[in-house]
Amino acid sequence: MSSTEPPSRTVSTWRVASASFAGTTVEYYDFAIYGTAAALVFPRLFFPAADPFVGSLAAFGTFAAGFLARPVGGLVFGHFGDRIGRKRMLVTTLVLMGVATTLIGLLPGYASAGAIAPVLLVLLRLVQGFAFGGEWGGAVLLAYEYAPPHRRGFFASLPQTGPAAGVLLGNLVFLPVAALPDEALLSWGWRVPFLVSIVLVGIGIVVRLRIAESPEFVAVQRAGAAAKVPLWEVLRHYPRQVLLVCGGFLGFGALSIVAATFLLGHATTTLGVDRSSVITAILLGNVVQLVVVPLSGAMADRFGPRPVVLTGSVTAIAAIFLLVAAVETTNVGMIVAGYVLGFGLLYCIGYGAQPAIYAGAFDARVRYTGMSLGFQLSNVLGSALGPGIATIVLQVTGQPLMVAGYVAAMLLISMACLAVLTSPARSVAPVPALPADQTA
Repeated sequence: MSSTEPPSRTVSTWRVASASFAGTTVEYYDFAIYGTAAALVFPRLFFPAADPFVGSLAAFGTFAAGFLARPVGGLVFGHFGDRIGRKRMLVTTLVLMGVATTLIGLLPGYASAGAIAPVLLVLLRLVQGFAFGGEWGGAVLLAYEYAPPHRRGFFASLPQTGPAAGVLLGNLVFLPVAALPDEALLSWGWRVPFLVSIVLVGIGIVVRLRIAESPEFVAVQRAGAAAKVPLWEVLRHYPRQVLLVCGGFLGFGALSIVAATFLLGHATTTLGVDRSSVITAILLGNVVQLVVVPLSGAMADRFGPRPVVLTGSVTAIAAIFLLVAAVETTNVGMIVAGYVLGFGLLYCIGYGAQPAIYAGAFDARVRYTGMSLGFQLSNVLGSALGPGIATIVLQVTGQPLMVAGYVAAMLLISMACLAVLTSPARSVAPVPALPADQTA
């Protein structure tokens, strides 16, 4: 912060950014432990009647269901976030995610409850995805709208570090659990990470309840300028922006999920690399992300978001080819280096600067709805479908580098979209200026 910023505003902005980061970390923790459990436990616990392949497919099918529920959550929470406030929605998403995750940890298995067990698992997974759909947009906006104009790139990037922190935390909690004997793991061990979630969610809720509402939203409400039906306003005035936000994240979402899931499976199942070594490489990449993402946001403030995201799109293309080449060597040292450099550094150069561009594409009246809709649609098309498309590409071509080519093509689409999504969209209604001393 510059010395011209009032101290109270400085403290308030950091508090809000910390609350956004904490909540996003908890929500990604919940998503991460589900993904791990889907690989290690759920095929045997909830789908034992199927052969191993079908059981795994069913378990990961429930994982994908969470992605499909995200756009719905983005629309619902975006609507109410633009109507009654960002803070309320962020507390609600955290409560929903925490309840769903805790209930998953209490579910009976197929052996004791029959077919109702996997049905309940899918329903709770849908609740997780629904809550998750409203989390990202609100967390980014609260940090963005509280920050002074010359620091918005940096503060909006802080919630972007939540995924890396959540995945790290989830894996650290699951690590000792996964080492348990099979009998203990299947009976009670797998439940521990899910039940621990309630403590983390409680902390996140307390932190978020202590912050004030976004000053931009408060100004809109005081002026009586809130959109009656934000989705209708978005579809009428901002369809282009929604599509460009969707396209802007498309390649980045595909790269992230391919690096974290597809390449993990390819390295361990097809190439015979030790699973724990690859997971360690991914986690080390996450550690680097915690540093690089905020730096990306700071660079957006210094040089403008446009050159940062365009440069980051190019480095992300280099990252996916580096990751695939490193995995193909089957050398653990090369794989670790590939994930640290590719997933940790090159991928994140543009990733951290993106929220500032997305937020600037919509005025405050419909920003939550517009951002969430575009971003969550991108998650379905890029993230949810990414591993499946990568698998098909490898099966058809037999060339791992063609998988990198697929992701690179998605990144070129992102690059084109981000190149034109750099100027704030026209406002469909006047948004009042913020008081200079608006604080928590």
